Amino acid sequence: MITRFAPSPTGPLHLGHAYSAMLAHDMARAAGGQFLLRIDDLDQSRARPEWEAQIHDDLHWLGLTWDGPVRRQSEHFQSYTIALEGLARHGAVYPCGCSRADIAAAASAPQEGVPEFGPDGRIYPGTCRGRAYADRLPSDALRYDLSKTVGPHMPTFTETGPAHAGAHEVTAEHLLTHVGDPILARPGMVASYHFAVILDDAQSGVTHVIRGEDLFEATFLQRFLQWELGLLPPLYHHHRLIRDASGKRLAKRDDARAISTCRAEGASPGDIRKMVGL
Repeated sequence: MITRFAPSPTGPLHLGHAYSAMLAHDMARAAGGQFLLRIDDLDQSRARPEWEAQIHDDLHWLGLTWDGPVRRQSEHFQSYTIALEGLARHGAVYPCGCSRADIAAAASAPQEGVPEFGPDGRIYPGTCRGRAYADRLPSDALRYDLSKTVGPHMPTFTETGPAHAGAHEVTAEHLLTHVGDPILARPGMVASYHFAVILDDAQSGVTHVIRGEDLFEATFLQRFLQWELGLLPPLYHHHRLIRDASGKRLAKRDDARAISTCRAEGASPGDIRKMVGL
């Protein structure tokens, strides 16, 4: 078993991060496996070295250790580009200049029973599908044309989600209606989150992805991209979320729930485990 914890260095770790990291660490150690640390600094405009240093400090304080060197997405941009250009050669990648306002306007009258949002945001209506990859502008995103590759030849993916979600079967039709053409690269960035993380996990040999149930729907998109790239998918375990007293999911702006704040108030690593139910 090889698990990983992959925070973004854009703010302080909170109790939700602590739960996910400790759970992935404990599962790997119990199985005699490995626990990896990855820094998801894909968005260099928001990543800060001081936040990465704080991540290391908080994890060490929690008593977590990782195997091998820390992987940083910023050191693997070339591998993302190579994989993206490989897909582009198959003719399924196209440039998209639509703004969020453009997409919202085009989706202002959704069909009854069809969701408005998917794991990649508002479901894209395919406005730019006719554009050639070679016509890409610096201000364009790159999208994957699901209509050209999703079909009868595509296997059906079955994923077991959180207890309340149960097992879900993902077919070609589901991807077309519930995901839409996903973004593979954003303007000024070599890859999108969903595209980069599947390559990261594959290149690191991750066998089990331990993450929050809020990412369950994203699994279907990532499983499809893994299949398209010929990558062996890891097993996914989607755990419950740590919430505040009002039931709201924790965010990095919730400083009161930051690990560093708990430390400053005198909490011990054992106290953190009790707070999150471990």
